[in-house]
Amino acid sequence: MEELNMKTMKNFFSAALLATCSVGFGLVSCVDEPDGENLYTSTGETIESLIKQDSTLTSFTYILERANLLRSMAAYGQYTVYAPSNEGVTAYVDSLWNDEDAVIEHNGMTSHSLEGLSDSLCIDIAKYHIANGLYSIIEMGGAGTTISTMLGRPISTTVDSLGRTVLNGVSIITSEDNEVVNGIVHKINKVVPRTTRLLGDTFKYLKDYTIFNQALQMTGLADSVARSNKGKTWELMPDHSDTNGDILYQPTTCPIGYTIFAESDAVFANYGIHSIEDLISYVNNYYRNAPSWYDYMSEKGLTVSTGDDYTNRFNALNMFVAYHILYASMAQDQLVFENQSGVSTSVSKWNYVNGGEPYDYYETMLPHTLLKIWEPQPGKNLYINRYRTFNTLTNEVGTMGTNHEVKSQGVPIIREDIMAYNGYIHPIRSMLFYGSQVPDGVLNERLRFETTTYLEEFINTGIRYMSMNEVSILNGGGSGARVAFPTDFFDDVKVYNTTSNLRYNVKGDYRAYQADAFQGWNNYDIAIKIPPVPTGTYEFRLFYSPMGHGGMMQFYLGTSTNVQSMQALDIPLDVRIQESDPRIGWTPFYEEDDRGIATDIAMRSRGYMRAPFSFRGHPGTGGDELTSSNCRGDGVVTLRRILGTLQFKQSDDHWFRIKSVISDETDLKWQVDFIELVPISVVNNDQYSEDWY
Repeated sequence: MEELNMKTMKNFFSAALLATCSVGFGLVSCVDEPDGENLYTSTGETIESLIKQDSTLTSFTYILERANLLRSMAAYGQYTVYAPSNEGVTAYVDSLWNDEDAVIEHNGMTSHSLEGLSDSLCIDIAKYHIANGLYSIIEMGGAGTTISTMLGRPISTTVDSLGRTVLNGVSIITSEDNEVVNGIVHKINKVVPRTTRLLGDTFKYLKDYTIFNQALQMTGLADSVARSNKGKTWELMPDHSDTNGDILYQPTTCPIGYTIFAESDAVFANYGIHSIEDLISYVNNYYRNAPSWYDYMSEKGLTVSTGDDYTNRFNALNMFVAYHILYASMAQDQLVFENQSGVSTSVSKWNYVNGGEPYDYYETMLPHTLLKIWEPQPGKNLYINRYRTFNTLTNEVGTMGTNHEVKSQGVPIIREDIMAYNGYIHPIRSMLFYGSQVPDGVLNERLRFETTTYLEEFINTGIRYMSMNEVSILNGGGSGARVAFPTDFFDDVKVYNTTSNLRYNVKGDYRAYQADAFQGWNNYDIAIKIPPVPTGTYEFRLFYSPMGHGGMMQFYLGTSTNVQSMQALDIPLDVRIQESDPRIGWTPFYEEDDRGIATDIAMRSRGYMRAPFSFRGHPGTGGDELTSSNCRGDGVVTLRRILGTLQFKQSDDHWFRIKSVISDETDLKWQVDFIELVPISVVNNDQYSEDWY
């Protein structure tokens, strides 16, 4: 039979879906799972048949068979397989057998041969070369892509000087986009390398980072980044279905990972630092007076230690290294929700419009501190703690304004992934400090915190980056809209009753920041620990969508999960009230002569704000981005609710509680997409107004 091309393949699957699926709320959702006999294609070439017929892939075929995955590659679905050549597999087998650093002799192989691979090695190799979803050569181009694999560990792609796509910096795609009815096969010259070294051990092998490695080891922080899993297994919940009855994917284990930003020896040399002793002297001088700007320390009565107990969390060297470490494992293309140049919307994570710029805030290992990662020119350079005057304030209605001066370029991140088993190392071009410019400059702006950023389990499981197609495959071909979570899965989420469900709306066509949302159902009562901020007075806001099944919720804020200590915020919010209701008063701003300024003022007096102008649903509905195709505009209208003006202390934890006040109703939903903490100096600025972005 004639081989099907990708267009034919997509039409084939569309027809199959129409036969078994129903359409509701704008999303296709399957209501029946196919029986076992119908899981396999009866016509057309599959991944299985292509690989089995290729004489250059016999070794990989053997590995797939040993892993019990070859037959799965005949199943309906959308997979991408990276198939290493026989020569590549032979070289990898040799490297495993001759590995002098292996924890287990010969990495557990029984003989120096393909057949000597253990079952577990075959499973690891096979799963690391298969991705759920379609990744064509174009979709792996540009600045590089991070791809989730069946093994649960990512592959990073780059393009070399000859225009070839390279996996993890080693394996070159030699035959691309071999299309079959259930996916794509890319032939590669080598087995994609994966490391078993933890972050602390990985530094020992980086010859250009000897000073940073010494600091990491001396402070004991190498031990702090040694975990790779929570060490707990969750049973599947009795109810982990979607609204249409589809069984949802639920993780049963949770990886732990970290990201470390590191200065090379060459970068340190630019500051006159040529040894660990030089670094200790430098940071002692820098952090000596840290309590004058680091509110946490002054509020706790702490002083900076410049002695030789480098494991002291407030020793200057320890503080320096700790501020380089994040609690989430991210490749460079995952550090912000960025556009990937040349990548199709099926893979690209972009949903910003009107000049919106990708950025996110992350908590570091230095207690209660944040750093900001910003991509001021989408698709270009990434910076840590870049800031400019009057950021998030404008002198021009409807634009970011011309009243900004870059006060600090920030620390440039080098576009390179150094992978470890439990995280990534990213080289930086200048020294990184938690200095006075961070609370006084970088964070003195409207702070918008995306929930899937500060709940690091979303990142460490890879679920934050999954497409609806990838999730649909995990859901057995059913709904790709959501993932279910056990109620005790997140360290920083507290569930107070047995009727709350935790769900995640996967990145799709949602009017939501970064196109996804943390969500739950039923009669809910939960609390989420929100990020720390510098001590000060902030306006606290919640982004939400008016929806008939959202119910009414009361919000609280406290410094612990003890409900008795929590303060109620405002009156209950009834999210069933639609935006045009006089109690809210939303209007299409682009139809008004003043571009909605008067309505903005009136809405604010009632405790509401329009949603931001800087993003829309992903992949979006098209249209005029300056009028309707953004979240300030219409379509599915979204809003911000002002919950109050509150004092925050950097030394405190802050728990945000959301409780249903309709006790006799169970078919309800809550949603936390993002919150905003806005310094009162921004809200009440007497010179400029807050921008729409």
